[in-house]
Amino acid sequence: VQLQASGGGLVQAGGSLRLSCEVPGVTLDYYAIGWFRQAPGKEREGVSCISASGSSTLYADSVKGRFAISRDDAKNTIYLQMQRLKPEDTAVYYCAADIPLGTDARMWCNFPPRMRYDYWGQGTQVTVSS
Repeated sequence: VQLQASGGGLVQAGGSLRLSCEVPGVTLDYYAIGWFRQAPGKEREGVSCISASGSSTLYADSVKGRFAISRDDAKNTIYLQMQRLKPEDTAVYYCAADIPLGTDARMWCNFPPRMRYDYWGQGTQVTVSS
């Protein structure tokens, strides 16, 4: 499984960006997709995820109400719309895929350790200036 993240850039505080994660050649119904970020000197953290069924999403408290995850099955792409960006959102953003086992597991998503996310894309840099 290959994941290709794009859409990062430099934006002023209060601005918006939309990240894209393309996952070619697969059926997204079988994959939970998560967005993660890692700032310099900090541990990687989960930002948002969408279940394999596409019906459930999860957000870190720090981005709730500002970020929105969505999926376009026709384009095999997952988006992370980021609004009201803050300097503390500055990080390298990664998308990753988990293959949930079982019908029930397809209905939800979460961050490690509850989900493994075995497949990772390259990161895209997001820099928010104050």
